[in-house]
Amino acid sequence: MAGDDTSVDVDPAAGQTAPRERREQIRKLVVDEGFVRIEDLAETYGVSIMTIHRDLDTLQTEGWLRKVRGGATARPSAQYHGDVRHRMEAMADIKRLLARTALDLVEPGQAVMVDESTTGLALAELLPNKSPLTVITNFLAIVKRLAGEPGIDLIALGGAYYPAYDAFLGMRTNEAIRSLRADLLFMSTTAVTDGNCYHQSQETVAVKRALMESAARRILLIDHTKFSKSGLYQLAPLTAFDLVIVDSRTDATILAAMRTAGVPFQVAGSAPDTASIPA
Repeated sequence: MAGDDTSVDVDPAAGQTAPRERREQIRKLVVDEGFVRIEDLAETYGVSIMTIHRDLDTLQTEGWLRKVRGGATARPSAQYHGDVRHRMEAMADIKRLLARTALDLVEPGQAVMVDESTTGLALAELLPNKSPLTVITNFLAIVKRLAGEPGIDLIALGGAYYPAYDAFLGMRTNEAIRSLRADLLFMSTTAVTDGNCYHQSQETVAVKRALMESAARRILLIDHTKFSKSGLYQLAPLTAFDLVIVDSRTDATILAAMRTAGVPFQVAGSAPDTASIPA
């Protein structure tokens, strides 16, 4: 049947690769090389260009890559923000500075939620310094980092696993979050436009909203590049956070707009902006 991946692509005699395995190979190739051409993939796997288009559509939906004219890329852009590996590499020094500033807000004995952001991962690396703590997260990378760490009572939020985010998302994750209450939430966002946070994934937005509802105090950690990116789904206004921590490369006009809007913020490495924090 035309359009049926199984009937079109699986031909053991011709040595073709089954769809699931082919897509996994394409995913690794795009992540490793940064860009691949559709025609080259079709030739490599002995399938039609339309079949490769379907493969790339599936991988794009899962968050692994971004389709572009003539091929696919794993490199971040204004709309696509890269898979976990690319996100961990991007702005690493600034993320560590944001994390060190955020750590000052943590007190031993607290329950701390951390989202699936790589900025949150940078903070998680430091949390054992403030033990004993209860740490709650849906990010598998944080679970692996803190599992068995002395003084850390770790609560891993389950649900549907999304490999591109290395995180658990979906209805089950939301239900698990709503059964808990934390002192602090540390999270990041994909993009900030006109004073609002945005993401490309509805599942991500739903989980982050649940996290926000379950924390007594909400802290947003964002580097200056977030203000030049865009996302499809609105999460929340910056005013929904008790504190927004930014880096020193954030444009002065953005800081002024945040102050005018009443967004409480702090530049990492500096004292909080007292003019932006309500008395």
